[in-house]
Amino acid sequence: MTVNTPLCFKGKKILAPMVRVGTLPMRLLALDYGADIVYCEELIDIKMLQCKRVINEVLETVDFVAPNDRVVFRTCERERERVVFQMGSADAERALAVAKLVESDVAGIDINMGCPKEYSTKASMGAALLSDPDKIESILTTLVKGICKPVTCKIRILPSVEDTVNLVKRIEKTGIAAIAVHGRKKEERPQHPVHCDVIKAISEAVSIPVIANGGSHDFIKEYADIETFQKATAASSVMIARAAMWNPSVFRKEGFCPLKDVMQDYIKYAVRYDNHYTNTKYCLCQMLREQLETTQGKKLHAAQSMQEICEAFEMGDFYEETTAIFEAKKTSLETKVQDEDDQMEDPDVIKMAVRFDKREYPPQITPKMYLLEWCRKEKHPQPVYETVQRPLDRLFCSVVTVAEQKYRSTLWDKSKKLAEQAAAIVCLRTLGVPEGKLCEGENHLVTKRKRGDQEPLISRDHGEDLAEPSHKKANFLEETSDVNVPKM
Repeated sequence: MTVNTPLCFKGKKILAPMVRVGTLPMRLLALDYGADIVYCEELIDIKMLQCKRVINEVLETVDFVAPNDRVVFRTCERERERVVFQMGSADAERALAVAKLVESDVAGIDINMGCPKEYSTKASMGAALLSDPDKIESILTTLVKGICKPVTCKIRILPSVEDTVNLVKRIEKTGIAAIAVHGRKKEERPQHPVHCDVIKAISEAVSIPVIANGGSHDFIKEYADIETFQKATAASSVMIARAAMWNPSVFRKEGFCPLKDVMQDYIKYAVRYDNHYTNTKYCLCQMLREQLETTQGKKLHAAQSMQEICEAFEMGDFYEETTAIFEAKKTSLETKVQDEDDQMEDPDVIKMAVRFDKREYPPQITPKMYLLEWCRKEKHPQPVYETVQRPLDRLFCSVVTVAEQKYRSTLWDKSKKLAEQAAAIVCLRTLGVPEGKLCEGENHLVTKRKRGDQEPLISRDHGEDLAEPSHKKANFLEETSDVNVPKM
């Protein structure tokens, strides 16, 4: 397949992928200071495949959200043509599935083949792939053929120069756009010298761009050193990790900005894009380093929220102003959604403003059970529930059809199951049929359950049917229109 908007990897200064560091605020800050390309932190394929793509209209971002509502990857239009998504994978088909999931929101896809940490290698990912060239070839070939964005990989060097060069030549044949080389062996750490001679041998052996990485300790102390490292390795581009983590203005041609200004710029992005305070705190601590014992460092260490972090840096007013803007935008969007809901209302649906509260019912008894029992008694078809999720706040509403009449609550609920119970209540109250509440007195379904004449239908813990009718339907709005509202 042809690449639609190829990302050039020649003559570039690149922010390296760094776990817990390469989140959206750091990537945007690096771009501001002069980085040409930014890599996100390594994200594991299995975790990404559990995510749902969500358009966040409040933050104006694209979020990939896990089932527990945690944002695993967040990006925005500002970086779309310059961010490379790095994943950890040991399976070609999983890697392709993730690449297709994020392809339209990033500029390229990278496979991590250099992480020496046990959490990566024990799953046959990261540096473990270096001992399995067949798997490397399978993953990269599958990606190159399967997506329209450039594919890269990042490796560490092998014990011998010859073996490393041979591996890279084999990788080149897969059709990838570039290869990043961390000039250390998998057992070596930052305090060990970077092997510029090996990176140079690789650069001279292949025709694709080679991105030199690992120079923060020995070479890169300021902007001018980036070119020095590039010349020492004969590489096409340079990828910077720790030097950029300590001060991302290392990408600035004019020289470093004062660290205080850098940290405040970082905090502005962290607040603007609702970055989790623990991640923000971690990155700021990496920047402070030896200043962690100062008064400001101690305030940062003690901070337990984004607001407290802002106050530690005399940015409390900025936090309040920004969050107020978000709340106003959220309210405006909610009003717009409600107006659209009102315009789309079906006049034939009977509506009431009700919610299901299981504390008002006997254990193991729900309105849905009563409605199902009533339908059987009256020889009506079983109730049919149609449920939708609202994009803005991810709340649910359900419509139940009984005897060709539709019923729903005008109140939206936090779960599909609660919304269905509310719809059943509307139907039962309209029909004048008991719904099983404690205040209604003797409960014939409870009596039946005591006799053990029927199977358990519900879960006491959840107040819902265990065995749902096979005819029940659930309709969800398109995932590309979902919105994950920030929790400020």
